[in-house]
Parts: sequence; C-alpha cells; structure tokens
Amino acid sequence: MAPSDSKPGLFVRLKARLTKSGGLLAAFSGPVDEAQLEELETRLIQGDVGIETSQRLIENLRKRRPPDALALRTALIEEIVALLTPVAVPLAISIDVKPFVVLALGVNGVGKTTTLGKLAQRFKSEKKNVMLAAGDTYRAAAVEQLQKWGERQGVPVIAQGQGSDPAAVAHDAYAAAKARHVDVLLVDTAGRLHTQAGLMDELKKVNRVLGKFGTGIPQEKLLVLDAGLGQNALRQIEEFHAAVGVTGLILTKLDGTAKGGIVLAAAARFGIPIRFIGIGEAAEDLAPFDPQAFAEALVG
Repeated sequence: MAPSDSKPGLFVRLKARLTKSGGLLAAFSGPVDEAQLEELETRLIQGDVGIETSQRLIENLRKRRPPDALALRTALIEEIVALLTPVAVPLAISIDVKPFVVLALGVNGVGKTTTLGKLAQRFKSEKKNVMLAAGDTYRAAAVEQLQKWGERQGVPVIAQGQGSDPAAVAHDAYAAAKARHVDVLLVDTAGRLHTQAGLMDELKKVNRVLGKFGTGIPQEKLLVLDAGLGQNALRQIEEFHAAVGVTGLILTKLDGTAKGGIVLAAAARFGIPIRFIGIGEAAEDLAPFDPQAFAEALVG
C-alpha cells in the first residue's frame, strides 16, 4: 500500500481546511431561489473557480432546479464531480518501460523538490527501484534537499556541481538509470519563472535531450502548482504546456491559503490529468486525486 493511501484522515483534513468559513453553501437554507444561485456564483468566483466555470456550474444547477439547500448541496457536488472525473487519472508507471522517466516542472516555491522526494518514497513503497536526478543546478539548496530525500529513502541521486548544465545532468541520470535497470527516474528541474524565456528554452533542452533516448521519453511531464496562486496558476499551466507538453498536474499547499477552486478552473480549461494533491509536508500527505472526496471537501 502506498503511503498516501494509508492515511484516511487526509481528505478529512482537507475538508476542514477548505470549509473553515462554513463552505460554499454556508447560511443557505430553505427553498432555493435565484438570489441564492447568484450568491453561490459569486462565492465560486471568489473561490478561484473562475467566471466561465462558475457560470457553467450555476447554469447546470438552474436546469436541475434543486428544491432546497440540501438538494442544492447534493447537486453541486455531483456537478463538480462530473467536471473533475475526466481529469482524475492516476499516474500509471509502465512495467514494460525501464526507466520510466518523470520530469518535474514548476516555478520557485511550489514544493517541486519536496514533491519529488514524496514520489520517491511512494514508488519505493510499491517495491519499485527509484533514482533521483538533481536537475535544479542553479540552487544549491535544491540539490542538497534532494540528496537528503535520497539518503532517507535509500534512493540514489545523480547530481553535478552548482551551475552545471541541467540537460547534462538529465542525460547522465538516464544513462545511469538504464544501466542499473531502474524502474522510475525522477528528474528535478530549476524553479524557473514562466516569464523568463531563457529558462523556458533550457527546459525545452532538457526535454529534448531526454527525448533522444527514445520516442515518448520523458513519459510523464508533471507540473507542480501552488494551489494558493489562484488564477495565476492557469497562466503557468498555459506556458509550461506550450513549452514541453504537460501530461499531468500536482496541486500542492491545499493546507495553506488555497481556496481550492483553481482545481475546477484548471480541469475545465485544460483537461490535463490531475495526478496528485498535496495538503501537508509529510510524505503521506501527497494523495492521488479523488474527485468525490475533493468535491465534498470544497462544498462543505
């Protein structure tokens, strides 16, 4: 059993965090009228769901005509689940591909390096042979942080000196992983800002160098997002996806100031699979995305 699956209180804690002000339907009671639906639309927009997605949800609720607040809650949860289910696709590691390469993307401060460490522990618990590549060569602390995760998990870490070419690190890591018959290679990258074209070009280079080892490599390009960024996260998805073709999302820091609605906005706009969500610092606080549990936590 993976570590994140062994902590049943994870989504309970998420619900407590997202609904600390009472949830989307706080103070709703009695028959549902147009004023309540308009208020709900406002709350959805304020909760980072975005205007278009909020309007879509409200229009669907109008068609359903829930008679009271309890029926409205049920209908809203069902609509959110319907929106999120297509993107709730778990990360599947092919046993026929060695190494299966996961390239981690994301801007500074989203928890990317920590998330890779958590993924390493998760895959180790699934009896997979794992290797880490310290491709964030601009930040010495990132290499050290990844090496500490590797030491704790007994996972080898391929690293070079600070300022080294990240593409060279990725190249050497893949060669080493191939020679050692590693199941999963997790490649970190710099916490690049999506507005810096030079750094985006470098990311494309890393992706291109890995691609020279074979078609479809890296197999997974995971974009790690801070859920607290709200609508700004959509711009990050857009830029990173345009650069390398993002195949999966991880939403972190849902235990912080995040309102949660950005998950709906991202699903509606991009349709990119949401692989995991993170709601804490411990390894077990990285959980596969569950649309039903998330919808219930968000609605409250």
